[in-house]
Amino acid sequence: MRFWCKAILFDLDGVLVNSAELVERTWRNWANRHSLDPETVIAAAHGRRTLETVQLVAPALSADAEVASLETNEAMSSEGIYEIDGAREILVDLPSGTWAVVTSGIRSVAEFRLLYMRLPTPSVMICADEIVRGKPDPEGYLKAAAALGRSADDCIVIEDAPPGIDAAHAAGMQVIAIASTYERTHLASADAVVDRLKDLSVAIEDGKIKIDIHDY
Repeated sequence: MRFWCKAILFDLDGVLVNSAELVERTWRNWANRHSLDPETVIAAAHGRRTLETVQLVAPALSADAEVASLETNEAMSSEGIYEIDGAREILVDLPSGTWAVVTSGIRSVAEFRLLYMRLPTPSVMICADEIVRGKPDPEGYLKAAAALGRSADDCIVIEDAPPGIDAAHAAGMQVIAIASTYERTHLASADAVVDRLKDLSVAIEDGKIKIDIHDY
């Protein structure tokens, strides 16, 4: 398969950075402290902002206090963060202004993870603490497209979680899903699904971005 676009909007965790070990450890510890089922909490957390996750799985708790504690725990932690094969190669081939990161993490966490992995920092990055409504709401993706000066039709989203796929589609954008966090069956609503980011290659042709999928 081949896609054409003028901008790529990347989710961060599970797409460019593998933070699953850290994220799951953080949520598992939190769930145990509050006598919640860890697997249910972790399943809800992937692809969502911390705020929406707490509100969803523990509506009786003070969300603001829990969010502050959880995000502080993740903010400067590098244990359990790994580079995703293929991320560096794709990003260095994209000119500045043709890509953005839209993440359910706060800016301090996102910036730390990119810096720790020594990945390029985009000119546009939309983070959890800069929007009112997180994924599956389309706000983050629409805000990123506007900041790049692009319409929804110009953008393709690369995601790893169902809430992100729903957010991109709600924004009117096509989505390529990476089966890094969820199995393919959970990502079937995406326009294409690949097993690994490395199964994609990008190139610039005639002022557009060409995305080739090698294992579809």
